[in-house]
Amino acid sequence: MQHVAIMRKSWGLLPKILQGDKKIESRRYKAKFPPWNRIRAGDIIYFKDAGAPITVKVDVEKVLQFENYDDGRLNEIIKKYGGEGGICFPSPSDETFEWARKRKYCVLMFLRNPQKIPPIEIDKKGFGNACAWICVEDINKIKLKH
Repeated sequence: MQHVAIMRKSWGLLPKILQGDKKIESRRYKAKFPPWNRIRAGDIIYFKDAGAPITVKVDVEKVLQFENYDDGRLNEIIKKYGGEGGICFPSPSDETFEWARKRKYCVLMFLRNPQKIPPIEIDKKGFGNACAWICVEDINKIKLKH
């Protein structure tokens, strides 16, 4: 399976992925949205900033999923996987902790072999205007032809 992860450009995460500073991609949801149960070790994630083409490709080394965690378990996840992995997790003193604790599903994807690739424009029709994650069998199926 191949995936497209759409990032907020203002967070500046694509260079961190390429430099190896960000080694874990995290997604947190209130419900089981993709990539929940749709991503596995060996899959490929293509990264793009919102409004821009895909420019980064990585292999998925490992996937962990957590569900229905309480504040204590969320703190354990943050302690264990936050910081050094470049994961965007709020600390309990951070105002976004309140946001994170309202999400009951968390997917951690461990990244390896980040590569800068020639830009790929995609067609997101059918995936929803605000979708931040796309699962496809083959990226070429949504690649725009110029």
